[in-house]
Amino acid sequence: MTLSLLTLTNFRNHARLTVQPQAQFIALHGPNGAGKTNILEAVSLLVPGRGLRRAALSEMANSTHADGFTISAELDGIIIGTGIEAAAPERRKVRINGANASINALAEWLSAIWLTPSMDRLFVDGAGSRRRFLDRLVLALEPGHARHASRYEKAVQQRNRILATNSAPDAIWLDATEAQMAESGAFIIDARARMLAALDSRLAVLPKQPFPVPAIRLAMVGPTKAPDLKEIWRASRRKDAGAGRTLVGPHRADLEVYNLANGQSADRCSTGEQKALLLSLILAHAALVTDQRGAPPILLLDEVAAHLDPLRRAALFERLTATGAQVWMTGTEAVLFDAIGPAAHLFAVPPL
Repeated sequence: MTLSLLTLTNFRNHARLTVQPQAQFIALHGPNGAGKTNILEAVSLLVPGRGLRRAALSEMANSTHADGFTISAELDGIIIGTGIEAAAPERRKVRINGANASINALAEWLSAIWLTPSMDRLFVDGAGSRRRFLDRLVLALEPGHARHASRYEKAVQQRNRILATNSAPDAIWLDATEAQMAESGAFIIDARARMLAALDSRLAVLPKQPFPVPAIRLAMVGPTKAPDLKEIWRASRRKDAGAGRTLVGPHRADLEVYNLANGQSADRCSTGEQKALLLSLILAHAALVTDQRGAPPILLLDEVAAHLDPLRRAALFERLTATGAQVWMTGTEAVLFDAIGPAAHLFAVPPL
């Protein structure tokens, strides 16, 4: 899964930009505000979801143009693209080899995982961020996860509307909606459990050098048996109606990460330890995707090298090289990527 061509048109600050990767690492360097992260965001939109910033689509269009934006990429002779039109600025369209396709179909062709500076707070922020991170890891392994997640979300929204707009909602209607939730929820719960078990096994054998990797244990907090959910939802209808939302389900689950080296949960670890935990998860996951899908995912690492000393930076690059993944990285200076050597394609992003 490597991009051989990336073209942006009217995306963020890039009216027209073309990148033709020439090496395993695409090192995007330039001053702050040049639009380096925007390029990573564009790549992140080539898989299902809202991208690495989770921004509104209308915010991504170049403000000096009124024609929406397009992102096009080539991989293994396949052309995939996405974008919006001015007439429908919040409706993302997808094309694969020129034919219209669903957003979820992108997962069949490409998997990507990313780290951004905002994710440094992943373990101390709310459960929603960790849940989205977990689901991105699952999606990279199981493309069908996006479809089940979408169906589940729509069913939850329908249940919430029924409870909110009916003083005495039809029990049969709710039973049918909750059955849909349970069916899709079962796939979500099982896929998360499979991924966590496989990732735990991969973490256990991840080499501790050259980049120091702490021993990690993963745990899922939330429902683990979908059949139980139907009874929970039936019994909590009045409570959920009062709250204005469904309070229990896969959409409320959380990911817990433990650093076994010091016996602490990730939220109690130091900032440096949390960064090491995150990077370890990414390295192990890349190996897992390679095992299960036959090709590593694309890795998008925003400013990941800026806060590492030269020795740790070189060690990280060595480990990333070993994954075989195509790695898109950003940094303010090209010198940050010196330790990569000839495996780096240095791409200067000019200032605005």
